[in-house]
Amino acid sequence: MNSEEILIRPATLADGEVWLGLVDALADYERLPRPDPAARERLLRDTFGQKPRIEVCLAESEGCAVGYAIIFYTYSSFLALPTLYLEDLFVLESHRGKGAGYLLFQHCVREAYRQCCGRMEWQVLDWNRPAIEFYDRLGARQLKEWLPYRLLRQEMEQLLSDTVKQTG
Repeated sequence: MNSEEILIRPATLADGEVWLGLVDALADYERLPRPDPAARERLLRDTFGQKPRIEVCLAESEGCAVGYAIIFYTYSSFLALPTLYLEDLFVLESHRGKGAGYLLFQHCVREAYRQCCGRMEWQVLDWNRPAIEFYDRLGARQLKEWLPYRLLRQEMEQLLSDTVKQTG
């Protein structure tokens, strides 16, 4: 199979269950828990609902979804331009090395360019050597000076609770 046999297209609500199956496959690959039923419902709502928060595109081979990408936009105050953020780029193991990942990534780059983004960003797990090598081959730079930070929902609740106690 070559990359000409792979179609990249926007996901539709009819693709919902197939896409969620790919999300499960990514969770398995990353050794993370699969989304629970409530999370699956939010994924569908946030993709296909009245106010979508994310965009999903699928990679298809012979009519079957073999990969996906999730994108959304942030904004750079210094560039004064949007940033396309690539949340997930995943291809089933059976279809890696056949062009699907490259075509998905290229689609995202094309979309960032079309939307006049000043940059495109994503994160890679430090143990995912195949992904790191893939992005390196494409000319992407790993940021050394920026450290990712995160607050989980329960940590946000704690912070807000502490703030109320301090001001109350």
